[in-house]
Amino acid sequence: MIMKLSDIKNGNLSAEWAEKGYELPKFDIEAVKARTHAEPTWVHFGAGNIFRAFPAAILNDALNTGKYDRGVIVAESFDYEIIDKAYQPYDNLSLLVCLKSTGEIEKKVIASVTESLKADYSFGADWARLVEIFQNPSLQMISFTITEKGYALRDMDGTLLPVVAQDLAAGPFRPRHTLSIAVALLYQRFLAGGSPIAVVSMDNCAQNGKKLRDSCLTLAEGWQKGGFVPEDFLRWLSCEENVSFPWSMIDKITPHPSQKVADQLTALGVAGMTITKSVTGTVSAPFVNAEVTEYLVLEDHFPNGRPPLEQAGVYFTDRATVEKSEKMKVGTCLNPLHTALAVFGCLLDYQTISAEMRDTDLVTLVKRIADESLPVVEDPGILRPTEFIHQVLHERFPNPAIPDTPQRIATDTSQKLPVRYGGTLRRYQERSLPMAQLRYIPLVFAGWCRYLLGVDDAGKTMPVSPDPLLPQLQPLLAGVTLGKPDTFTHQLRPILQNADIFGVDLYEAGLAKTVEDDFRAMLAGPGAVRDILRRQLSERVRSDQP
Repeated sequence: MIMKLSDIKNGNLSAEWAEKGYELPKFDIEAVKARTHAEPTWVHFGAGNIFRAFPAAILNDALNTGKYDRGVIVAESFDYEIIDKAYQPYDNLSLLVCLKSTGEIEKKVIASVTESLKADYSFGADWARLVEIFQNPSLQMISFTITEKGYALRDMDGTLLPVVAQDLAAGPFRPRHTLSIAVALLYQRFLAGGSPIAVVSMDNCAQNGKKLRDSCLTLAEGWQKGGFVPEDFLRWLSCEENVSFPWSMIDKITPHPSQKVADQLTALGVAGMTITKSVTGTVSAPFVNAEVTEYLVLEDHFPNGRPPLEQAGVYFTDRATVEKSEKMKVGTCLNPLHTALAVFGCLLDYQTISAEMRDTDLVTLVKRIADESLPVVEDPGILRPTEFIHQVLHERFPNPAIPDTPQRIATDTSQKLPVRYGGTLRRYQERSLPMAQLRYIPLVFAGWCRYLLGVDDAGKTMPVSPDPLLPQLQPLLAGVTLGKPDTFTHQLRPILQNADIFGVDLYEAGLAKTVEDDFRAMLAGPGAVRDILRRQLSERVRSDQP
């Protein structure tokens, strides 16, 4: 029998779904839709895979308890094809497939998304609906999964991004940047009486709530100075009893939809499991595949109330604990290791993260990077750093069922480096610890610079993953040639001294020469990247011996 997501309705969830091992919603889908439409509580910006695999899924679990009755409305401000292809043809339902290391899969129908909207004023009906939602006092929170680069308003040299400059010049009436859109809608809420609301980043950013607040206030200040909004709006937005910006730590590896998973679902009788790629490069499908492990830690500061997500395993705590959890995960236990595997995985022509975890050199490298970071990480109490790392290295990264690629992880690396390594470097400085003892973090920086050449360790041209700074970074390396180390002189200086990229000026930190020396060694010829990896790792072994 052919099963279609769009056929799932109340009272007709069909025995076939349950018989084939799908976990079905335990709540009245249409009733939740109706209540959410009348009294919305949560709008999420960013309709991509991580949203459906995690925030939407935990709300689905909360709804299954019977202790809550409102869904989430998703708004997409970047790639509208996601709405057209992955949401609306399926009545906003999706399948979550959790991939176990045993090869088994867990299959769950996610029905917590009640509306999917295009957050763009040119889509008149959708925009009017968003204004209506934001004007409703019932709205408690808006959240974001827009990646690190989504919070940036300026480019590498501090100049406002063109889209942001246009938004500031036009006022809150024709916004294009995601945060301009959000602030414009918050202005509508202010005009409607200014009921309190929480604005929550769920992205992997250090102090993500602060980053989000600073960017929103910058936009509001620009509009106030331009005469578009009154000073009272700025005061309202600045007061955290009106508009809070809770900090968060989120963790769940969610690769692009896998064709293998699509084939499995099709074999189980589900129709329409087609993977599509939009003109902007977004890969989506009516299903999402992800690892089982997940963590979401939220600062409990919601001035208008919040959904009871603790019913689905979310940690609600204070800001200090969130920050410690975030620093532990983003700056030590997972993300720096992920980035190292991404950079060297691309250079060494690996196609999956799990395959890299069978490479002794790369496994040793990420262990050494963790060792360099652990001395300056604080234990958040709710999650233990050493246990977290052990789970990452022995269960999560090696999971062959997770079809994650170093190429995907390498996307936007320039935006990730200050978050994933900068905190460690600054804490070394703050504690007056010797920077000279850092050997493997600089090796990653050198590897990334080598990666920017677009040539792998075999000497073959390789694609470089999208990054907003590529147009500025790659021309700096023009003329640097593999096999000709003498072509490298001082080309890295404007990169390595840029504190926005690394969190610190690497020259002032005393690490630039190490990076330059490693980079030069990687130019010796084909195989030079592998050679320096082995050389540096073996030197540590020798130095560790009595």
